[in-house]
Amino acid sequence: MRRRALLALWPALARAQDAADDSIREGRVWRWPRDHGAHPAARNEWWYATGWLDVPGGSPIGFQVTFFRHRTGLAEALPGRLAPRQLLFAHAALSDIASGQHLQAQRAQRWSGDELASDAHALRADTDVRMGSWWLKREPAADAGRFGAQVGGADAQFALQLDLLATQPALLQGIDGFSRKGPLPQQASHYYSVPQLQVNARLERGGERRALQGRAWLDHEWSDEYLPREAVGWDWTGFNLDDGGALMAFRVRRADGSALWAGGSLRSAAGAVRNFAPHEVRFTPQRSWTSAASQARYPVRWALDTPAGRHAVHALMDAQELDGRLSNGAVYWEGLSELLDERGHRMGRGYLEMTGYGKRLAM
Repeated sequence: MRRRALLALWPALARAQDAADDSIREGRVWRWPRDHGAHPAARNEWWYATGWLDVPGGSPIGFQVTFFRHRTGLAEALPGRLAPRQLLFAHAALSDIASGQHLQAQRAQRWSGDELASDAHALRADTDVRMGSWWLKREPAADAGRFGAQVGGADAQFALQLDLLATQPALLQGIDGFSRKGPLPQQASHYYSVPQLQVNARLERGGERRALQGRAWLDHEWSDEYLPREAVGWDWTGFNLDDGGALMAFRVRRADGSALWAGGSLRSAAGAVRNFAPHEVRFTPQRSWTSAASQARYPVRWALDTPAGRHAVHALMDAQELDGRLSNGAVYWEGLSELLDERGHRMGRGYLEMTGYGKRLAM
């Protein structure tokens, strides 16, 4: 009888432990490989892989693979695997620069938080997120390890399998991984990146199968209160530099286009890290593109000023908007871009993300 009572209490005890482990706070001690895994007590979490595949003799193909987890705050005391305590979403997109095509796919599924569920889960011990045939998983290896992913398939216009091998250690963003997103301490996330991932991919599209190589950037971030009330969205860039370094910059944006908060980092090829204060980062729009689908107007060329210098951020294709209204509801621009110096020479390649241009982003 006592054993049954303890088993009944176990989910509640586990959630209480999660709440203590997953709280967003400055000075939190990182635990590996645990922190590659899910933090189910935090409200929002995502694993974000962006990069490009080199096409011999042609233009690159950009890719985005993202898995989101959202704690609903509902059914916390209800037993059973159908209780909608968590929602999982996934987005995938391809940017074929040569043809000008932007293909996208998405999924949404509820999850009780029970790690025994096989068709949908986000495990705590290490990166292991699954929604049916879509998945992202980390295998232990040197430093940050090796990530594998599979998205798309019969219900999409493409199928993509990725092998992402870390060539550098994880990069903690902000102050030791505590990344402020606004003027109040609770407006923050725990955030790390794994730049300069070596990519081996298998891409199937239109009956054609190709093995391609490239480079990628992975972000893992979790938070409770991501956007300040005055903010409508953000602009973010993550670039793998041609010399082996990594540059990230972001700003949280008000409705009038001004910056409410900003930040970023530079890691040199030698491994030295410089974090950016809010006043050290400035995004200045240079050219915009309007989506025929959403009527949102996105800047697709920027002047970016950071302690790393003045650079131009140049989208390799204008039409890279992702419509996620069938999953997490967000419509945003996420696209393959280049980082140029003041003379127009390429310094790196990566992704530009812009949210809240059609309407305020709701987290």
